[in-house]
Amino acid sequence: MKRRDFLAAGAAAAFGGALRPALAQGAVVRQGYQTNMWGMPTYYLLRSGALERQGIKAEEFAVPSGNITMQQMVGRQVDLGTYAGPSFLIGHARGQLVAIAQIEEVGKTTRIMARKELGLRTVADLRGKKIANQTGSSIGNVFVDQIAPKAGLKKDDWQEVRMNVNDMVAAMAAKTVDAMINVEPYNAIAEADGIATTIMNYWDVDRMPVFMAATPEFVDRNPDLAVRYLRAWLDVAGDFRNNKQKVSDTIYAFYTSKGYKMSPQTFAGAISTIEVNPTFPADLSGYMRRQAEVLLRENKIKQMPDWSKALRPEFMQRAKA
Repeated sequence: MKRRDFLAAGAAAAFGGALRPALAQGAVVRQGYQTNMWGMPTYYLLRSGALERQGIKAEEFAVPSGNITMQQMVGRQVDLGTYAGPSFLIGHARGQLVAIAQIEEVGKTTRIMARKELGLRTVADLRGKKIANQTGSSIGNVFVDQIAPKAGLKKDDWQEVRMNVNDMVAAMAAKTVDAMINVEPYNAIAEADGIATTIMNYWDVDRMPVFMAATPEFVDRNPDLAVRYLRAWLDVAGDFRNNKQKVSDTIYAFYTSKGYKMSPQTFAGAISTIEVNPTFPADLSGYMRRQAEVLLRENKIKQMPDWSKALRPEFMQRAKA
């Protein structure tokens, strides 16, 4: 049974249910993904036919933000899911989750935006303002732990308003918040509708690689399946390079089916901000170490990970062979 609707409300309830084995019968994977633009490559994967060509079926778990997918994986409700470095490191600390690939870079998709009429231009201008933040998300952690302090803002210099990224544009329009830390396509919608203007995007601070994480049980019990799964990703990457219209039409249909109203031109600008290239960079541990040092400083993890356990490049190496 496929689950295509947002599961944010049901995520907590899912933890109370009985745990299921990683694979119920045959080659079935429980795939989590977020419904912002970061998760849309995974959404496209699920509709491209690439998994089926590898003999894999998928059960979908769609949620507003990747940190919810991470929580589902820690609870062993989901086998695979994508999120950025901070969420992965927290997931590894809590549930020994492992990274099997870097799927995309999304720094351009992430912006700090303020209500247009306020005329705010810098992060320092957010002093005293109400800021919508998906608490616990990678983009939220980067703002709280890195961007705000660099701009001279302490945690009590601004008011955090906790909400999901897909609710932030409405909050900006209603003027219940002054600014938001958000991702595409919601940024593009807010800009096109004249609601918000951009203070900065994250690319200049962090290119924000997004990783495909897996539970350790999944890869240990199903190493060949993990390799076939990544071969499907390599197939899909070809569409993002060479069949962009098909990709755009598929993902645009998802958002319009959920009631979002945006022009094809607005959407094209939003989707152009993601860089899809499934790989496993040789220098990944250096980047992740820097992210871990921030989380250690903020007491969000207790110790530096054992990178030989957290990062598992062997599956992508086999997939590319």
